[in-house]
Amino acid sequence: MRDPASTGAALRTASAAPDFTRIRIEHVTISYETQGRQLIVMEDVSFDIERGEILCIIGPSGCGKSSILNALSGFIAPMGGRIVVDGASGGLAALRRGVVFQEYALFPWQTAQRNVEFGLKVRGLPPLQRKEIAGWALAQVGLAEFADFYPHNLSGGMRQRVAVARALAFDPDILLMDEPFAALDEEMREDLQNLVVKLWRETGKTFVYVTHSIQEAVFLATRVIVLARKPGRVRAEVTIDLFHPRDRLGDEFHTKVKDLARLIRHDN
Repeated sequence: MRDPASTGAALRTASAAPDFTRIRIEHVTISYETQGRQLIVMEDVSFDIERGEILCIIGPSGCGKSSILNALSGFIAPMGGRIVVDGASGGLAALRRGVVFQEYALFPWQTAQRNVEFGLKVRGLPPLQRKEIAGWALAQVGLAEFADFYPHNLSGGMRQRVAVARALAFDPDILLMDEPFAALDEEMREDLQNLVVKLWRETGKTFVYVTHSIQEAVFLATRVIVLARKPGRVRAEVTIDLFHPRDRLGDEFHTKVKDLARLIRHDN
C-alpha cells in the first residue's frame, strides 16, 4: 500500500500543513432565520475534538447534529460562541476539511476517476499529479478497478465510496461525515463502516461522524457526543473503550448500545 503521507504531500503548498492537537467547540449557539424569526437549533454547546479520534455525534431529530458539522465545515457561522483550533496558526480556516454527505453529489457525466480529480483540478494541480492522487484515493476505498466507470454503472455503496475517495484525495486534516451511509441497505452500510475504521487506522486522520444510528456510533467511535434537542445541548460524552475490530454481536457491544439508547430516549 502506498504511504498516504507521501501521496498527500503532493497536495501541500509551500507552507506546512496545520498541526492541531484539538478543536474546541466553545459555547456555540446556532440559529436559522425562518418566517421572519430566529429559530435556535443549538444553544451553548461545548465539547472537544481530539486529533486522531473518531468522534460520533448522535441525538434525536432536530438536535442540531448536522448544524454543528456545517459550522465545522465552514458552511455556516455560529450566532454565538466560537470554534478554536489548538496548535495551528490560522485556526479552523487553515485546516483542510474533507466533507462527505448522505447524497453522493457526483457528476453523472464524469467517471469515478474524474469525479475524484475534479477538486484537484479546481486547485490547479497538473493532470499527471491529479491522476496519481485520484488513483491512490480510489485504491484506498477499494475501487481501483472501477476508475473508468460512470456513476450510473456503480452501486449505491460504490458511489458513496467514490465520494469518500474524493474527500480523502485532498489529504484533509479532518474528515466530516454527515450520515453518509443512512440511505444504504444494511449490508452495504456495514461494509462502509468497516471502510471508515480501515481508513482511520491506516491514515491516523481525525473523523467527525454524524449519525442517527446508535449501533453505528458504537461500532465506529472512540468517543460519542450525545445531544439533547430543542434546542440542541450536550447531554453526555461517552467513551467507547472497545478494541477494533468490534463484535456487533458481543455482550460488551450491546451494553454500550443500551447505555447510549437510554441517554437518547430520556430526551424523548
